[in-house]
Amino acid sequence: MTVEVGSIAPDLELLADNGEKTSLADYRGKYIVLYFYPKDMTPGCTTEACDFRDQHQSFADLNAVILGVSPDPQEKHQKFKEKHDLPFSLLVDDEHKLADAFGVWKLKKNFGKEYMGIERSTFIIDPDGKIVKEWRKVKVKDHVLEALQYIKEHQS
Repeated sequence: MTVEVGSIAPDLELLADNGEKTSLADYRGKYIVLYFYPKDMTPGCTTEACDFRDQHQSFADLNAVILGVSPDPQEKHQKFKEKHDLPFSLLVDDEHKLADAFGVWKLKKNFGKEYMGIERSTFIIDPDGKIVKEWRKVKVKDHVLEALQYIKEHQS
């Protein structure tokens, strides 16, 4: 089952980079920018994370939290976060439960090889826990500003 815009976001508990369990419900009352990315320390994912970092305060000013999700282990998330001074949580989805729920764990093809992985995607969840916007197959360039603009224009 894949979530759809207008539905309530699934409430699965995941391990965060700091070692604590967290769920989307922990952030009720705020907008959530939930972004799925393939892998820590890779060029596109680093660019996207740093773009979110650079706009972190702008999102915070709009009552929005940023959560990054990938299958990487907690230790790798910690290193990625420290190396790039990321001020938001990275969630461990090593069993792909959240990625499956959002329909972003996909068959990918690269250099003639097929494998399962994260399709770069972003979802905006409103303060009531409802998914209000999705971007699938995200291109990194200018995407963070697009997400920020969406929240600016749709705040209640």
